[in-house]
Amino acid sequence: MGKSTVADCLLRRGERVVDTDALARQFVEPGQTALEEIRRAFGAEVFLSGEVLDRKTLAGVVFGSAEARKRLENILHPRIRAAWKAEVEQWRSAGVWRGVVIIPLLYETGAEAEVDKVVCVGCSREVQTRRLSARTWTFEQIKQRNAAQWPIEKKMDLADAVIWNESTMEVCEDQCARLFPAQ
Repeated sequence: MGKSTVADCLLRRGERVVDTDALARQFVEPGQTALEEIRRAFGAEVFLSGEVLDRKTLAGVVFGSAEARKRLENILHPRIRAAWKAEVEQWRSAGVWRGVVIIPLLYETGAEAEVDKVVCVGCSREVQTRRLSARTWTFEQIKQRNAAQWPIEKKMDLADAVIWNESTMEVCEDQCARLFPAQ
């Protein structure tokens, strides 16, 4: 959808941003306690060696089974939520009055109740498929991930605002500037 592009734009504008996808990647780094839970839940076959998670293999498992996906979410989502909430609390303590939390599964995890406003980043399925295919995702992988999320149309309907991210970087930056005027 272009959430990372929007996050980068907001960072360049001086906004505070925490990306829950980046937090998720941190929680599966070697030495993290979540790794042992993942090993117990999914076995050694989702590891390349020792403590290096094979994210591609794990994705194949969890996006192929709703039950497996729920197991992984139960391991990671509480940690991710606690981390982004701690970051927001640090911002508040420092007197920062506005910050952005990038949460791809905002509605799916019920986190919309914990934020003041929701800005949905969207694009058409065709553009999304083209972008993900460029990352060498197969059509089946794209379909599985889309099936695990709410439709973008539903998210846009519920959001306070939408950044439609199908055009140029300049258009994206203009949308960000309108929604996040200089502080």
